[in-house]
Amino acid sequence: MSSLKTKTLSGLLWSFIEHLSKLGLTFIIGIILARLLTPSEFGIIGMVTIFVGLSQSLVDSGFTQALIRRNNCTQADYCTVFYFNLIAGLFLYFVLYFCAPVISLFFKEPELILIIRVISFGILINAFSMVHRAILTREINFKLQTKISIISSSLSSLIAIVMAYNDYGVWSLVCKSLVGFFFTSLLLWTWNKWRPSLVFSRNSFKEMFSFGYKLMLSGLLDGLYRNVYLIVIGRFFSAADLGFYTRAEQFNNLPSQNVTGVIQRVSYPVLTKIQDDLPRLKIAYQKIIKSTMLLSFTAMIILAASAKPLILTLIGEEWLPSVVYLQLLSFIGMQYPLHAINLNMLQVQGKSDLFLRLEVVKKLFALPVIVVGINYGIKIMIVGMIIHATICLFLNTYYSGKHINYSSWQQLLDITPSFFLALVIGSILHFIGLTCVLPNYQILIVQLCVGVGLFFCFAELFKIEAYKYLKTTLVNIRSNGT
Repeated sequence: MSSLKTKTLSGLLWSFIEHLSKLGLTFIIGIILARLLTPSEFGIIGMVTIFVGLSQSLVDSGFTQALIRRNNCTQADYCTVFYFNLIAGLFLYFVLYFCAPVISLFFKEPELILIIRVISFGILINAFSMVHRAILTREINFKLQTKISIISSSLSSLIAIVMAYNDYGVWSLVCKSLVGFFFTSLLLWTWNKWRPSLVFSRNSFKEMFSFGYKLMLSGLLDGLYRNVYLIVIGRFFSAADLGFYTRAEQFNNLPSQNVTGVIQRVSYPVLTKIQDDLPRLKIAYQKIIKSTMLLSFTAMIILAASAKPLILTLIGEEWLPSVVYLQLLSFIGMQYPLHAINLNMLQVQGKSDLFLRLEVVKKLFALPVIVVGINYGIKIMIVGMIIHATICLFLNTYYSGKHINYSSWQQLLDITPSFFLALVIGSILHFIGLTCVLPNYQILIVQLCVGVGLFFCFAELFKIEAYKYLKTTLVNIRSNGT
């Protein structure tokens, strides 16, 4: 019990450090590259990453989650997944290699052919280290993963900046992706001592595939859903429009997905260890939801309120169309952690079949949104995405909570104080943005300082339960010396 608690606190600390470091690096590097490259170049790389991202889901096929969830993993289990990942990675690389001309023709961008053929090699590089990462996650060893992430991100970003400065254009982004994959895999092999042996177990494959393939299909559906909007914008609008959208999406994802990533990476292996103790599982789950949504609501509403001075200050007037996209996407981003944590619970409970059915139903609801986007433009499409995300939220919370007696209504009641706290802060910051006559960078500084200050003041004044839990967790991390 105490060992699990210590590992959890250590995992939270190091996962937070990793995501905060990546957040800072991505943020700073994104600003530099946005000033060196054009929206069209970002749009072109956005077209490519659609297919690379989907291929990564197919390579993994849910085996990583199956390994993490498995109570006792043998060398045969690890080797079986390792060789499957390699075969799947090689197969998908050649699929993309030969499909590159068709993809290029679809988007009407001739240079996509070579770009796809080069960047897709990252799929194969990543396949070499998926098992190594899964082993570290099983052990809740995020300290080493943090070290690897910071080094690989720093090196790949530095190379990308040098290339962009020397007018390599979109190829600087291609190189950034490949170098990041390479150094991550190299360091995982260097510092994680696990090595494959010549073993492939058919029984192990069948057992893990029976659980994992449903997660793979679910991930594929989710990836298609998230990327279909990029496909629509890239096909029916321009590369520059896609660049504006992907830049706004990147700003939006930084707080929402990083907050979720920290909690989700640590909570999944931890909750898996107590999956049979339902009362304890519910209490832990409730605390995770309350604390995560407090951070998510606050971060996303501050982001929406300060979107204009943020964009203009950091990446310039050229990216002004991204502002309204970012403001709208923030309302999707604030819901994302609750989606992810509820789906995480279904995985913890081994409900991969229900997970898959939910994904199919939710994605069918997205079809009208896509049609609206094609006919009425990007802004209206994002409004449709907000409505769709809200409907899906109720489905996720209903089915995941049902199994541990934690209903959608209870979850809503638990996060309501955090939402109203964030809403008040956001309203004040929006008023500052409308009335302040200072330069944009000064408005941004004022909004951020006021937003953070109000968060701590209101949370202490109104004794928000989620805030108290976060404080206690930080104190425990410090006292445990992790």
